[in-house]
Amino acid sequence: MKKIIKWLVIAAVIGLVGYWGYGQVKPKEAPIPMMEEPQVISFPVTEETIVTTVQVKGTSEYGKETNVYAPFEAKVESWNVANGQQIKKGDTLFSLEQKTIHQQLQQKEAERKKRKLEQELKEFTLNQDLDNAPVGATEAERLKLLADQETAKLSSELDGVNEMIEAQTIAELNERLKQSIYRAPSAGIFLFDNSQKQPQSVTANQYIGKIVDLNSLRFAAYVGESEVFSIKPGMEVEVKMPSIKDMKLKGKVEEVAKFAETTSQEKQTSQTPQFKVIISLPKNDRLIGGLTLTGDIVTERKEKAVVVPKLAVMTEGDISYVMVDKGGGHIERQDIETGMQTLDKIEVLSGLKPGDTVVLQ
Repeated sequence: MKKIIKWLVIAAVIGLVGYWGYGQVKPKEAPIPMMEEPQVISFPVTEETIVTTVQVKGTSEYGKETNVYAPFEAKVESWNVANGQQIKKGDTLFSLEQKTIHQQLQQKEAERKKRKLEQELKEFTLNQDLDNAPVGATEAERLKLLADQETAKLSSELDGVNEMIEAQTIAELNERLKQSIYRAPSAGIFLFDNSQKQPQSVTANQYIGKIVDLNSLRFAAYVGESEVFSIKPGMEVEVKMPSIKDMKLKGKVEEVAKFAETTSQEKQTSQTPQFKVIISLPKNDRLIGGLTLTGDIVTERKEKAVVVPKLAVMTEGDISYVMVDKGGGHIERQDIETGMQTLDKIEVLSGLKPGDTVVLQ
């Protein structure tokens, strides 16, 4: 009897231990999730100024550059300007050799004087022959005298033509003499074509360098064919310089190209046409030519526009609508008529008023 009780106790203990062990390894049942109410994001309908812009990118450049060319072929006697030097209008840039010009002038003047003396001598001789002609001259003598008169007349006309040619040549030489001292046609900064050296001799019409007007700095940007028709002269532009984050300038569109920039034949098939837009820039000590600039051209502006976030506007075919919070948890669809659009906002022409609340479920 005692053995039976003993085995019953052992069996009971084993059963309890097994039940406890099973409870430890048995996977727990997942808790039943609580149903969350759907989140609603609300946006106020506001009245504000809305603008549409076209973003452009380009570089700063000098709009007024005066090219300097050598007036004629000659040796350079002296240079009076250095690369990058500030000059005034009328300052002497360089002087060309004048010796050859003076020699040519002296020669032409001597030839002119000689021809004039020869013409006077011919006229004097002819007049003497006429005065000394016998009264009873023969027919042959009279014909010879008439021939001499006609020859003298033609010679005089030829000398007149030569006189005009020589006078023109002398005038050109005198003009060249003036040009040999080359004076700056405008004020600005002078830049040599080759900044490493100054030429010691030049050929006719050789490009020497240019005079840059620092007050003519402007922003040259390029836009595609989809934007060019929305840009007009006089539009305001907010100009930024990527290299200086805090720098913002106000400019205006001065000119919009009527023709696209030319591209090489192999690139024409892969590149879209680009139109040049010239934007004025205010004076600023940190502005120089060749800087990378960006700009936002204000193509349209509207004051006191009813505006909602673009995110809250939905479409169904050609119909735009929003979900309006009527209060008390009541949300209602409202069809709207839209106007101007920016990157993140839409103008509402009808269907909403300032103070309304639209939601995004």
